[in-house]
Amino acid sequence: MRKLFGTDGVRGTANTHPMTADMALRIGAAVGRYFRRDNGGVHRVVIGKDTRLSGYMFENALTAGLTSTGMNVLLLGPVPTPAVGLMTRSMRADLGVMISASHNPAHDNGIKFFGPDGFKLSDQVETEIEALVASGVEPAPADSIGRAKRIDDARFRYGERVKSSLPRDLGLEGLNVVIDCANGAAYRAAPEILWELGATVIPVGVEPDGLNINRKCGSTNPEVAAQTVVAHGADVGICLDGDADRVILIDETGAVADGDQLMALLATRHAQDGRLAGNALVATVMSNLGLERHLKGHGIALERTAVGDRYVVERMREGGFNLGGEQSGHIVMTDYATTGDGLMAGLHFLAEMVRSEQAASVLARQFEPVPQLLKNVRYGDGEAPLDAPGVRAAIAAAESDLSGRGRLLIRKSGTEPLIRVMAEAEDEALMHRAVNSVVEAVEDVSVG
Repeated sequence: MRKLFGTDGVRGTANTHPMTADMALRIGAAVGRYFRRDNGGVHRVVIGKDTRLSGYMFENALTAGLTSTGMNVLLLGPVPTPAVGLMTRSMRADLGVMISASHNPAHDNGIKFFGPDGFKLSDQVETEIEALVASGVEPAPADSIGRAKRIDDARFRYGERVKSSLPRDLGLEGLNVVIDCANGAAYRAAPEILWELGATVIPVGVEPDGLNINRKCGSTNPEVAAQTVVAHGADVGICLDGDADRVILIDETGAVADGDQLMALLATRHAQDGRLAGNALVATVMSNLGLERHLKGHGIALERTAVGDRYVVERMREGGFNLGGEQSGHIVMTDYATTGDGLMAGLHFLAEMVRSEQAASVLARQFEPVPQLLKNVRYGDGEAPLDAPGVRAAIAAAESDLSGRGRLLIRKSGTEPLIRVMAEAEDEALMHRAVNSVVEAVEDVSVG
């Protein structure tokens, strides 16, 4: 059973196990040894990061571990997570590393890995790397230590790739766009790209200080961006998270639209154009039942996976699908990218606004969602209390009440000490009772 890796790499509070400089060095050495399995040739790894203060520490520690095994390190600086996937493949690197805790607060950080194909590592590979961390690795001989250098044009390479995913003749002239970069990795790239495409750009969350990433901004806190859209009379708002791999949209009225609505739009549009591979969308168990009904009405299948964009991508690759994502805003278009790209997805929404000449409020409301309630319960040290008798009884009772009238989903977060309790039902009173009963049972065990 893995102890280091969660659903999206290694993550935790900075300077607390496992997110310490010492552990980052050991992980760097282990992953360097894993991907440098022979002693010949040139081996390289690209490292990107977001804007967290602790990113400097982890960048240095990972570089030390990687170069100790003979890997040459290319430092990209602050770039979106999808840029690391892109650069890993385009620069013929053996490995890509992103230092980020995504939408988490600044005191957290994480390490995500990409293989030479630009896709995130599988569970099996992560398990093998974890074993190397535990056992330790032999460093390279003194004359084989790797080198490190900075790459200055990573942001521009990424920008050109994102723009190339749009039709050549498409321009965004006349669109007033609020872009909220969450004081994170895309704080320079996103406004530049939008401006280059012709939009009038109103930036939010573009003044990172190392401690304000995701603070009262970004995809998990879209209130300020929504207010900015209304105050400036903007046509649309695009909210990214700290590493810019997810997006939440805001229409001209200030209303917020999640990833399900964007996936519904893209899937139906791709299907109309004959570009939806397998005539299916891949989404997680968290996606709204309304999305499933909407797709079915258009003759499109919905493939559901476990929560995590990595599992969405794995299913897409297995089934040959080219569109997938999560309700939280990870949108994956494998025709253009190897992982979720919030900015790219937002640009494709803007492209549809231009093509259809319809307002964001029309395009961002593709279906009527089934009432859905999600609550997070934080627990203390140790294992999540899901096997406690009181919790199991509460879950069984809630499932019985919802049987035939809705659904209940209980899962442990892979990145935080949280249990997520979600229910869907047309009967909102029933939905609230089901969620609250499970939440109270978990809280009773946690407090007790």
